Amino acid sequence: MKRYWLVFGFLLAVGVVIFAFTRPTSVEIIAYPSDSAIKFGDQSATDGKLTADFKTGAYDLEISRPGFKTHSEKIELKRAKIFEKEFALEPLKHEFSLKIQPEEAQYRLTLFDASLREGEFSFSGELPAGSLKVKLTADGYQDLEKVIFLDQDTDLTLWLDQPDQLLHNLGVFNSGPAPKGVALTPDNEEAWVTRLVTSPAVGIYDPFTGNMLDEIDLGGDGGVEVVFNADSTKAYASQMQTAKVYEIDTATRQVERIFDTESAWSKVIELSPDGRTMFVANWSGDDVAEFDLESGQLRRRLPTVDTPRGLYVTSDSQQLYVAGFGAGELERIDLNDGSRHLIHTSGGAMRHFATDEAKGVLYISDMAEDAIWLMDLATEEVSQFVDTESNPNTIDLSPDKKVLYVSNRGVNDPESYYNAGPEWGSILAFDTETGKILDAIVGGNQCTGLDVSPDGHYLIFTDFLDNRARFYEIPDYEILAGGGGGRAGSYKQDLRK
Repeated sequence: MKRYWLVFGFLLAVGVVIFAFTRPTSVEIIAYPSDSAIKFGDQSATDGKLTADFKTGAYDLEISRPGFKTHSEKIELKRAKIFEKEFALEPLKHEFSLKIQPEEAQYRLTLFDASLREGEFSFSGELPAGSLKVKLTADGYQDLEKVIFLDQDTDLTLWLDQPDQLLHNLGVFNSGPAPKGVALTPDNEEAWVTRLVTSPAVGIYDPFTGNMLDEIDLGGDGGVEVVFNADSTKAYASQMQTAKVYEIDTATRQVERIFDTESAWSKVIELSPDGRTMFVANWSGDDVAEFDLESGQLRRRLPTVDTPRGLYVTSDSQQLYVAGFGAGELERIDLNDGSRHLIHTSGGAMRHFATDEAKGVLYISDMAEDAIWLMDLATEEVSQFVDTESNPNTIDLSPDKKVLYVSNRGVNDPESYYNAGPEWGSILAFDTETGKILDAIVGGNQCTGLDVSPDGHYLIFTDFLDNRARFYEIPDYEILAGGGGGRAGSYKQDLRK
């Protein structure tokens, strides 16, 4: 019996030793910044934290993040030990340039270590990587606070907003001569701008930086409007000079097909809801070209009221509404037989449509009457929705249909609208339920192209005679509705030059 217990004790001791040597070691590594990449042995993580079990032995550790010095070392894991350690990467220095509009603003830069850089007008110098809090102040403007993460050389321009302004100016950039139309891609990474009389006709920009990404030539002439198909794989750009429409692959930015309307001065493009048909308004041809998009063939040219511009095809693709610029006529065309029905005449200059199908209403801008009309789609009764500033042109609805944005060109020069007039252009944001102005932006010379991003977070518009585009961030509707009208009460005093 004694011998039995001796053997048993020996085996138990051996088991304890074996267990101690084979028991895994728990490892937890935490890195700063918190999005650092960690590699430890055959394990990796990209969120700044790695937790795993390892056998005893030596392992290579590497922690990296752009903008910081990579940390490397060999870690020896002891048996049956818990290994826990935190690492803070050493920040590298990067060139940081800050420009401010207006230039007389003062800045305060708070670095990650709470140290400060203060001054006025602009800043240029080296700063360590990490969180950077920027605060800007200037007399007569709203304060601006912004936090960025500096991890590369950065050239930043920030804009201060006028008192009470609710939409925030993110930037202004050169768009090439005579920017007529503009459209944002669904991911907000690109702004496509059509240049009316210049080649290349389409400029593609990063709206956040203003950097030009590419240009697209449309046969040596300019472009009027640009629209995307439902999945944004194709863009369609109209050309006034040749009465053609160019189909562009948005990935390769190559022209794939050219559609000849066989008319004159093609402008607005409307795609049917099912994506099978394209309608093109021909300003001087007084007709609308209808194309089969699958075959690329021109099906027919539909006669219209004088100087057609705005187009809207109903969700069932049975009816086409046309805005007549020449005499302010609103017309409906039956797409089954081509029959025409005059709905309303304002005597003005109807230009552009925006539609809320759920509510069953059509909004129409009228440049000569300085008004937005409202048509009930069920009854086709037309009433005035709101008064605007001078020469309202492009309009667009927020995705939730709660806000209508109106681009106003401003008062024309007495001699020619090709010259800058005595008044700045403007953008007005109207509540579609009440008709009240939620906010107002004073723009440049002849605000023309306008687009609200598909997610409703951004607005972009062009100053036609200033050759530039302006990019704004849109606050939530609750902020707009509760903002007391934003600049509605004060913007008029800044319209006159």
